[in-house]
Amino acid sequence: MDLVLDGLSVVTDGEHLLRDLSLKVGSGQVVGLVGPNGSGKSTALRCVYRALRPSSGTVRVGADDLSRLPVRRSAQLVAAMTQEGAVDLDFTVEEVVALGRTPHLRGNQALSSREREVCERVMGLLDIGHLAHRGVLTLSGGERQRVLLARALVQEPEVLVLDEPTNHLDVRHQIELLSLLRGYGLTVLVVLHDLNLAAAACDRIGVLSQGRLVAAGTPAEVITPELVDRVFGVKASLVAHPLTGAPQLLYSLTPPA
Repeated sequence: MDLVLDGLSVVTDGEHLLRDLSLKVGSGQVVGLVGPNGSGKSTALRCVYRALRPSSGTVRVGADDLSRLPVRRSAQLVAAMTQEGAVDLDFTVEEVVALGRTPHLRGNQALSSREREVCERVMGLLDIGHLAHRGVLTLSGGERQRVLLARALVQEPEVLVLDEPTNHLDVRHQIELLSLLRGYGLTVLVVLHDLNLAAAACDRIGVLSQGRLVAAGTPAEVITPELVDRVFGVKASLVAHPLTGAPQLLYSLTPPA
């Protein structure tokens, strides 16, 4: 299903966190949001997974305005992996992953054999099956990231939103995670800080600055030295990846004056 952010604005205490953001994520596409700290990226995601009500504008999945749906139904459509998604109680990995099935269950309904199979399959995909009986508080930061992503995937949503999912991951698991997102078939909106990873993994990229969308398009259209200088204040040279042709940036480090 398509995800459409239509004219989203968020105003808090007189401050505009988002200003008239319009962005479409086509069905099955991976679209990245990039921008400096405080540019509104996480705010936009919170509007999608209904942690924050926009001051104006709508979020639609397919033909449905999410704000008009029951919370349980919107949770069946949209799964989120957030920066605030820490697990503070020492559940086991398999218990945390199984929580992703909650929107599909009623009351204290037990998991069916099919749902247990979904959990096991996703844990295998994310290389955490061997951790199933470990307490999450004993895991490394990167292992916990993969557990939280597994919890989101077993929700079997139409749309997946992720806020900096590669934090704490080593290079191998960063690449594996982003490759998985590209091949999973979901409609994905993801916040990434690494512009080179965004260029390699995303079909399209939206660039936010001070709450406004200042550029949107394919990585080749968006990832340019001019834009990086204007939005991030960083000098960079552009090269093509020798295997994929994706734009990649080489940053110029200059000593402080």
